[in-house]
Amino acid sequence: MNDPDWATGIDPNQASVARVYDYLLGGAHNFSADRDIARTLEAIEPQARAIAAANRAFLVRAVRYLAAEAGVRQFLDIGSGIPTQGNVHEIVRRVDPAARVVYVDRDPVAVAHSTALLDGDPNAAVIRADLTRPADVLGHPTVRKMIDFDEPVGLLLVAVLHFVTDAQDPGGILAELTAPLAPGSHLAVSHGTHKRETGEAVATVYRRAVAQGEPTLRTAEEIGAFFTGFDLVEPGLVHGPLWRPDSPDEVPDDPSRFWFLVGVGRKP
Repeated sequence: MNDPDWATGIDPNQASVARVYDYLLGGAHNFSADRDIARTLEAIEPQARAIAAANRAFLVRAVRYLAAEAGVRQFLDIGSGIPTQGNVHEIVRRVDPAARVVYVDRDPVAVAHSTALLDGDPNAAVIRADLTRPADVLGHPTVRKMIDFDEPVGLLLVAVLHFVTDAQDPGGILAELTAPLAPGSHLAVSHGTHKRETGEAVATVYRRAVAQGEPTLRTAEEIGAFFTGFDLVEPGLVHGPLWRPDSPDEVPDDPSRFWFLVGVGRKP
């Protein structure tokens, strides 16, 4: 069976973080290797799909807040992954059709599929770059063209910082990424935490089997430190389902079962 166009030049035997996440969200841009890892994760953590969906739901709510309430009109989504329902440019354009979005990912499938989706769109683009090299992101010609750093920016780092090891200095990376942001800019983060016993087991699976996937689960204090220089907006740093749910019915009985913490901060 021939590979689909988006698979050209990609090793189907090597799983990737973006494609495992795509599978857990019900997407079709993944290989057998990705599905095998995802099923192993589900065996360890039966909530895996629900956690992925809740993480995505946080992104949707956070972006909607930034566009509709905080007045942000340009977004830099780093670690954006493979397009699925509720893409950032689709959300913000319900508020302002002229809002600009640049997606950043290092996975070639994510970039290829995003490029096809955004073909001909003057206000949205995707680049292939690595979060651990922030100068490459900030200095990329597409970013310099589309993002005006004299105006507020929404910097999105959703389910990606836990793939930056301590040795790679995530705090330093964030400091470099946020330094050029104008006052009124916002930072949105979701990050895996130590809260649940299954967290470390899931991290071990990633470390052993997924390309460039070495999750570092962090404490609430460590994750909160990523917001240095930003004022956390209500409700602060919380488990994903607790961040501004659309309805009380969306809040699970035990939010800590969704073992990732989220927050949105504003640069004063």
